[in-house]
Amino acid sequence: MKRARVVGRVVFNKRYGTWNYVHANPETGRPTTKKIGVFPTKEDAAKRAVALGLELRFATPAVPKVETLVNLYRAERMPVRASTVRGYELWLKNYIIPRWGNDEITRVKARPVEQWLGTLNLSPKSKVHIRGLLHMLWDFAMYSEVVPTERNPMELVKIKNASRPVRKTRTLTLEQFHALVETLGTNASWRTLLLLAVSFGLRISEVLGLKWRDVDWLGKTVSIERAVVKQICDDVKSTHSARKMVCADELLEILSRWRQITEFSAPDDWVFASPYKLGRQPLSYTLVWESLRDAAQRANIGHVSSHVFRHTYRTWLDSVGTTVGVQQKLMRHADIRTTMNIYGDAATADMRNAHEKVVRLVLPKAI
Repeated sequence: MKRARVVGRVVFNKRYGTWNYVHANPETGRPTTKKIGVFPTKEDAAKRAVALGLELRFATPAVPKVETLVNLYRAERMPVRASTVRGYELWLKNYIIPRWGNDEITRVKARPVEQWLGTLNLSPKSKVHIRGLLHMLWDFAMYSEVVPTERNPMELVKIKNASRPVRKTRTLTLEQFHALVETLGTNASWRTLLLLAVSFGLRISEVLGLKWRDVDWLGKTVSIERAVVKQICDDVKSTHSARKMVCADELLEILSRWRQITEFSAPDDWVFASPYKLGRQPLSYTLVWESLRDAAQRANIGHVSSHVFRHTYRTWLDSVGTTVGVQQKLMRHADIRTTMNIYGDAATADMRNAHEKVVRLVLPKAI
């Protein structure tokens, strides 16, 4: 049996500062990495690879199967953020590879993909994620020069109700939030956690990622620098999410009181350290979700997820008359459209107040 050609490319390893030769066998699809050495440019590394008898991709372009392309993508282009990798792998292993793994990438066309997505018992948002990954694989194939550079066919795939939310976004009223806090009694840890989440509109992963050194007591700021998802400490969601936030004196006082009573108060300790892990890790996601669920049931305010506080923050910013530009910065959004279209909802009392003001303007002249 004729042995399959093994061809690849030179890739720079930022961690070690070396150039590596990465390739995948077209038959097995398994990625392999070989260290070439330290060179000033990619061209120099490529010359060395050729001198070593390594064959650079693609002398005669061969269209790879999707699973082969996925393995190359994992080796060269897979994001490093753990939560992102986990999400990508879920869609790849459970949907894309089982359906398209043995097909060449050129067979992944718009019409069959759209028809296939229509058969999946998934939410429109989940289908958008799968289409997005297929889009990236096509881009990677063009980047790798295994297919001609042209319009990505995944741009033609339409997903019904893709822009419609699966469920209505929920926000809390002041009365509901106070009822939730009251159910926690004298538990300073949880009361402080909820106040921080709703006062900054933080994602729960960012709350759990706070350390005491992030609090600048003199400058009256709190720095959002990291996120903890499933006990894995990682970067925040985006570059815009990492920001130093101004902190009100009252909130600093609450943080100060919590630091005085917690047994984990060193600068590198987690603000919400887990006593079960002896402070080595913050509270777990699961514990937060379960505690919120139980507290919401006791307060009789319906289901409360951890992300409710971020939506609530946006709504309350509206209610106190904050301009949209400032809201975008406080929400740490890259695009103001995200602030306007996705987060928050006008509170009923504020809507009535605005409505009544307009009516009072109109009535004297109308009558």
